[in-house]
Amino acid sequence: MKTEILKLLRSTDGYVSGQQISEQLGVSRAAVWKTIRRLQDEGYQVEAVRNKGYHIVETPDVMTKEELDSLMKTRWAGRNILYYETTDSTNLRIRQAGDEGAPHGTLAVADRQTAGRGRRGRTWESPAGNSIYMSVLLRPDIAPNKASMLTIVMALSVAEGIGQWIPMIQIKWPNDIIVNGKKLVGILTEMSAQVDYINHVTVGVGINVNMTEFPEEIADTATSLRLECGHTVKRAPLIAAVMERLEENYEIFLKTEDLSGLMDRYSALLVNRDRDVRIIGEKETYQARAVGIDHTGELLVRREDGSMEKIYAGEVSVRGVYGYV
Repeated sequence: MKTEILKLLRSTDGYVSGQQISEQLGVSRAAVWKTIRRLQDEGYQVEAVRNKGYHIVETPDVMTKEELDSLMKTRWAGRNILYYETTDSTNLRIRQAGDEGAPHGTLAVADRQTAGRGRRGRTWESPAGNSIYMSVLLRPDIAPNKASMLTIVMALSVAEGIGQWIPMIQIKWPNDIIVNGKKLVGILTEMSAQVDYINHVTVGVGINVNMTEFPEEIADTATSLRLECGHTVKRAPLIAAVMERLEENYEIFLKTEDLSGLMDRYSALLVNRDRDVRIIGEKETYQARAVGIDHTGELLVRREDGSMEKIYAGEVSVRGVYGYV
């Protein structure tokens, strides 16, 4: 009932009477009042005026299943939410949920992780109360060798979702979200598949939202929305915005089963586009100019002799000539 009352309060500019809420939800006036009191106890500023009803004035930075449910405007992305105050890893929870038959679009969100992971087994800092740790379950009807493109789909979706809060968002190929030359978001994609069939794909996202300091080893390369915006950012609306962008971009991807419908928007956000980068491979390291991505998500670079080359994620590292980007 809390979710439905939050939706009603948010969808009305003025006041909603207790009678209207009780009739619409089929509950007693007393039950409505108790729920309003619980919302107030959780930090929601809800005005209660005699003969007028209830009006929501301010929403705190709360992360609950009810808060997230009340903000989702999607058809399938994030419609089934698994919320944890603390868990080992949202990717692990979604993988388990996928194995147990959870529906496409299921979203796991945690306020704190104890075993968050990044690329190549790196740990992801996961303190409670100020960042976003989430993973989404996808069940694409595509060949397994196309699943890696979903990392690009999510990177674009996260960048566009965050772009509603901060305009100078960029992407470091393939999936780091960058602001002012520092990393804001990490994305990790994992797949469960047979030889010719995908069981499910898990895409995990970690967003530095309201952190004000970082461990010494990443302090020079990491940032947060709060540091960049100069104020705290509410996490639940940000999650809802990312899910909206994911739903639209995923469906564009499925139409062609490649990135032809998304690559121009993605390339426009590339932090290294039309700039020199250092390509670090097993056999050689060289400098080239980044151009954009192609329809399968490979990075296109132009060598000094003018020849074009495709760079495959996972095989090489791409760094800025003068640093991280």
